[in-house]
Amino acid sequence: MKSQSTQDIAVVFEQVTRAFGEVKAVDNVDLQIRDGEFFTMLGPSGSGKTTCLRMVAGFDRPTAGEIYLHGVKVTTLPPYERDVNTVFQDYALFPHMTVGENIAYGPMIKKMPKAERQQRVNEMLDLVRLPGYGARKPSQLSGGQRQRVALARALINHPRVLLLDEPLGALDLKLRQEMQIELKNLQQRLGITFVFVTHDQEEALSMSDRIAVFNQGKIEQIGTPAQMYEQPATPFVANFVGTSNMVKGELAKQLTGVDQLYAVRPEKIHLGVLTAPPQPDSYAVAGNVLDVVYLGLYTRYLVQLDTGDLMAVVQQNLETAAVDVHAARGQRVQLQWSRNSMLKLGAK
Repeated sequence: MKSQSTQDIAVVFEQVTRAFGEVKAVDNVDLQIRDGEFFTMLGPSGSGKTTCLRMVAGFDRPTAGEIYLHGVKVTTLPPYERDVNTVFQDYALFPHMTVGENIAYGPMIKKMPKAERQQRVNEMLDLVRLPGYGARKPSQLSGGQRQRVALARALINHPRVLLLDEPLGALDLKLRQEMQIELKNLQQRLGITFVFVTHDQEEALSMSDRIAVFNQGKIEQIGTPAQMYEQPATPFVANFVGTSNMVKGELAKQLTGVDQLYAVRPEKIHLGVLTAPPQPDSYAVAGNVLDVVYLGLYTRYLVQLDTGDLMAVVQQNLETAAVDVHAARGQRVQLQWSRNSMLKLGAK
């Protein structure tokens, strides 16, 4: 391993590649995950994030490169020799066992005395807010409760790193949002490293200390949620973490004098009447409203500019109702946004 202090680093990838024949699922990835942080691997299906998680767990091995856990090389170690545990999307609970027996399975395999095992199970049930549920079967629980049991089973052996492979994917939207808060609170209380895999940008933004955005086996950008959203490094990040309007070609040249690629977030754009005077240090363009989508909290407008470019605009419905916003369809409008809101992107 390269010379460095490993005290505050939980997971290290050094030039890790995982190839399946000619296909590189993970392509020369370098990565450091700090001890005690909630770190998310975000990306679409097939981007390499789950393969990376499986290599940390020991379920898969790199074709090239090295993996370290807390300074120890684990590249070729089997899963049971690594101080990690994994929570899966489908929970993977034993249906014939009670909740308590599911949670106690790890300590039982390690031949922990029964009394100590039961004490640990009770502590875990309290931790995940399921006291008194030990005698129930998984089939008697809701999806959110089964997810908590899976967490308790993964945490009972006190792993230094907890790996979570899209653990909220099977839950409905409201429960998923509730579990996002619970997971983050749990991680903060325990202070252990959580490595979370998801394709859901909202999950990543709401829970993570830092995010790595994966695309085609490579990491496009690593940073805090705010950095990912406010300072995307590439067009892919700008469009995958939230949505962006791409300003390029003749439109970019008309506005800035340079044919460079820029991104503007839809909520940064103000939609108004053509006669509105441009604000200082702002760009202003004219166009026609092609479509209006009323979403309760906010409305999304699609505007075709006079240059032919399409731009999406999102505005909160502070004083407007559905009837008002739908009347905007077909109208001539002016779009304005601050010069600081137009983000210059790399060419990647």
